[in-house]
Formats: sequence, C-alpha cells, structure tokens
Amino acid sequence: MAKLNTTQARITRMLDAAAGGKNNFVADREAVRRYDEAAPVTTAAARAVLDFLARVVRHLAACGVDQFVVIGSGVPSGLPTGRQLHDLARQAPGRPDARVLYVENDPMVLVNAQATIEPVTDLVRVVDGDAAQIEDLLADRVVRTFIDWDRPVGMLLVSTHGLDDEEARHAVKCLAHAAAPGSYLALLQTTFDGIPPELLPAIEDLLAMTLPGHVVRGRDEVAALLEGMELVEPGLVWVSRWRPAGTTPPADATPPAVSGNYGAVARIV
Repeated sequence: MAKLNTTQARITRMLDAAAGGKNNFVADREAVRRYDEAAPVTTAAARAVLDFLARVVRHLAACGVDQFVVIGSGVPSGLPTGRQLHDLARQAPGRPDARVLYVENDPMVLVNAQATIEPVTDLVRVVDGDAAQIEDLLADRVVRTFIDWDRPVGMLLVSTHGLDDEEARHAVKCLAHAAAPGSYLALLQTTFDGIPPELLPAIEDLLAMTLPGHVVRGRDEVAALLEGMELVEPGLVWVSRWRPAGTTPPADATPPAVSGNYGAVARIV
C-alpha cells in the first residue's frame, strides 16, 4: 500500500471532493478550488467522468457482463445512494448478482471503501493494487478468485494518468490477454486538447504543482494505446460524447471538451 500523504493532492481524492464526497483532505479540496479559478469547469469535468463510468457499466451490464474490475476510480463517496458503480452493475435486468472488484492504491480510498462497502455485500471487493505493476495485480489471490477469468469481464482502466506510455501499453496488453473473449476494456485519459491556448500555461503550471507526475495525452497518443483493438461505437471520444443519455445536446450545452478526458471501450475478441 502506498504511504498516505495528506499534504499532496491525489486525483482520486480530488474527484471525490469535486463530487461532494468526504474521502479527501484539505490539499485535495484546495487543488479543486485552484483549478476552478484557473478554468472554472473542474466540478463539471469530474461529473462528466463519473457519468461516463456509470454509462459504461450500464452498457456492459446490458450486454451481458456480470463481473467488473475497476482500476483507479477512487470509489467516490459523494455519489447518491444507489449510484456507485457496483450498484449500477446490479440494477441491469438479470444482473442482481453482478460482482465488482475495485483496485485502489490510495490508502484513504482503500481503507474507507473496504470499511463501508465490503461489510454490507459479498458481491464487492476492494484490493490494494496498481496498474503500473499489472502482473502483480493480476496474480493477486483475490483478483484471481473473486473474478472468473474464464468468463467475460468488464474492465475499467481509470488510472492511465499514473502510467507512462510503456506502462500504459503494457497494462492494456496484459488486461486484454488475461480476459476471456467477449470481455470489454474501458479506458479513461486526461487531456489538454480542449483547453484554450491562453489558459494552457497556467493549467500546466498548476498541474505540475498539484499533481506532479500526472500524465496528460493528446488524442493520437490515446488512440495508440488502443491500436489494433475493436472499439465499441462511438469509438474514442470526449467522455460526455460516449453514448450520452437522451438526444443530442442543444447548441448551448456545456462543450464536451470541458470534461478534459477522452474515453473509449474496446471489445476483447
């Protein structure tokens, strides 16, 4: 387990803070405030990310998937009752026994999720792990036994921002290899592509101060991580454009680039 540092913001805890959760520290809330000052869309971006993950789980459950591995979501505590990813997985028709395995390496997220979720259901497990050590993660006893890797599984890799290019490619390859045919791999990636040029220097400086080591990728770089994979429609897009509910947003809706993240889902064949 990584050492808990309450003075350094973490992206998972920032996501929790932006969602109105309690599993975060002053440093995380201060970082959210500073991002909102630099580009007042942080809360909207966090909501777009959470909504994307929710839509992915709902879609995969509707496709017949009844087991999920979620890597690096932070398990936000501010979501309404019944809106956690493990709740959504079980709400699909015929999926009351859907299993969800969360993988986290932030000590606060890990301990809180284990204390608040695991005791009330045997269909959810939370394990300490890191996509940067993907072989160790896949060899973990709980990961190997809680998930039936001989059947389709939905895998959500939320933590590509913590991986360099080689690590990210390796994680995607190992997950795809470990999963049975008919499985799915969803990927989420922070980007600066939609930031106005005049705001970019300030955002880059702020990122270096608040989240050192956070990896940002352009669309072509994200596409390279998924090269050769069969993408589910609509492919690699802004997260708010991945199978949005309802009709096309009106012209005055929040621009999709505000999410600051690309998302895609690939089918394992």
